[in-house]
Amino acid sequence: MLATIPKTAPAPARELAKADAITELVGNTPLVEIRNIARGLSPGVRVFAKLEGFNPGGSVKDRPALRMILEAIRTGQLQPGKTIIDSTSGNTGIAIAMVGAALGYRVRLVLPSNVSEERKGIIRLFGAETVYSDPLEGSDGAIRLCRKIVADDAETYFKPDQYFNPMNTQAHYDTTGPEIYRQTDGSITHFVAGIGTGGTVMGTGRFLKERDPRIHIIGVEPDAALHGLEGLKHMASSIVPGIYHEEELDLKVPVATEDAYDMVYRLSQEEGLLVGQSSGAAMYVALSIARQLSHGTVVTVFPDFGSRYMTTNLWTTWKEKLTVGDVNFSI
Repeated sequence: MLATIPKTAPAPARELAKADAITELVGNTPLVEIRNIARGLSPGVRVFAKLEGFNPGGSVKDRPALRMILEAIRTGQLQPGKTIIDSTSGNTGIAIAMVGAALGYRVRLVLPSNVSEERKGIIRLFGAETVYSDPLEGSDGAIRLCRKIVADDAETYFKPDQYFNPMNTQAHYDTTGPEIYRQTDGSITHFVAGIGTGGTVMGTGRFLKERDPRIHIIGVEPDAALHGLEGLKHMASSIVPGIYHEEELDLKVPVATEDAYDMVYRLSQEEGLLVGQSSGAAMYVALSIARQLSHGTVVTVFPDFGSRYMTTNLWTTWKEKLTVGDVNFSI
C-alpha cells in the first residue's frame, strides 16, 4: 500500500537559530504526525511524536541535564574544580558530558557495562571518564556504585542525582509541556511517555494537567524485570526514583520487549523514522490508546534516534528476522 501523502506543502524555509553556545540550542524540538502507521484510526484521531533526537546532545535528556547543572551553579553546589558525577543508562550521561564540556567541568559517569557501544563512545568523545557497573544489575547497579564513589570522596564531586533531583521534572514542566501544548494548539487529549527517571512524564504531565485536567497522562514501562528496553525501568523491581509519583498518572501500561522492537522496525520502514527501543514502546502504547478513541490528539515522546543502538540486540534481532523471513508488522 502506498504511503499517505501529506496534504500540505512543506513548511517554508526559516532562518536557523543563532546561538552563543551549544547549550542555548536545547529544546524547541519538532513534533511530527504519525500518518502511515496510524492509518485506519477514526477520522477525528491524530497521533504525533516529539522528536527529542533533535536536541544537540541527541536526546530528551539534554533538557534535565542542562537544568540540573545550571541550577547547581546558581546555588553554589557546583563550584569550579569539582567533577560532575552521576549514574546513567547512557542518554543522561551523554547530555551531562556535553554540558560539562561546554561549561568547562570534568565529568565522570557510571554506566551498566552492557549499554550500547555507541553511547559509550559518544560519552568518551565528549571527554568524560566512564566507570562501568555490573550489567546484570541494570541501572540500579549503576546507582549503587555511583553512591559508593561519592561517599568515598564527597568533596571531589557534584552529583546531579537525576533520579531524585526536582530540576529533572522542572525542566520538562518549563519546556517540554509548553512546547507540546503550543505545537498542538491546545488540542492534546492524551500524553504518552516512557518511565525511566520519571522526569519526562511527571514534568510534562503536570504542566498539561494544569492547562487542561481532562488530558490523560499515560506512563510506559517494560512488562518484566528482565527486558531489552534501554532507558526504561520496570518499577516493581527497581529503585523507584524520588521524582516519580505514580498517583499522578491516569494509566501505566506495560510493554513487551518484542512488541517495542517490532514497532521500531515499523517506524523505520513505514514512517522513515529511525528511533530507539524506548520510542518503540511509547509508540506502541500511543497507537493502542488512539485505536480506542473516536476523537482526540495523542502525543508521545521519542527520546532519541536509533543510530546509537545499531550494535544492540534491537538490530541483531532485526537481522535474524530478515534472515528467516519472519518480520511481522502486525500489532
